[in-house]
Amino acid sequence: MNPKENLAKLGLDLPNISTPGGNYVSVNIRENIAYVAIQFPILNENFLYQGRLGDEISTEQGYKAMELCALNVLAQIDQKVGFDHTIGLNHIDAYFQSGNNWDESPNVVNGASDLFVRVLGEKGQHSRAIFGVEKLPRNFSVGITTSFTIKTK
Repeated sequence: MNPKENLAKLGLDLPNISTPGGNYVSVNIRENIAYVAIQFPILNENFLYQGRLGDEISTEQGYKAMELCALNVLAQIDQKVGFDHTIGLNHIDAYFQSGNNWDESPNVVNGASDLFVRVLGEKGQHSRAIFGVEKLPRNFSVGITTSFTIKTK
């Protein structure tokens, strides 16, 4: 299964990778694990899906926001590791900010989970945790961090 071919079949392109917003690296490799720093719904330097889920951002828009976060993860992996050196996605931590009466986070996080499986196939299956937070940087509605097992060179 070729991730780039799968992206093309889905009509998707990998976005340009964003630069870290502080003193850290976007992909940190320790032995055979690649940790990808938090990725937000940014498309080629444009900040999207800002606001609280259930208030300014609908559940459907949140799904798309998480899908974009996942695309940013894949862009980081493609550039910093290479899909051919990736054994599989291990885990995602998903973060969201929402209004008080909104409680549909699993549906939103499926935006990332579904994309990873559609693009990576079995290699995209993963465990996950979901965290509601008071505030995310730049008022982003969502963000994800991930870890991948990679082939040692």
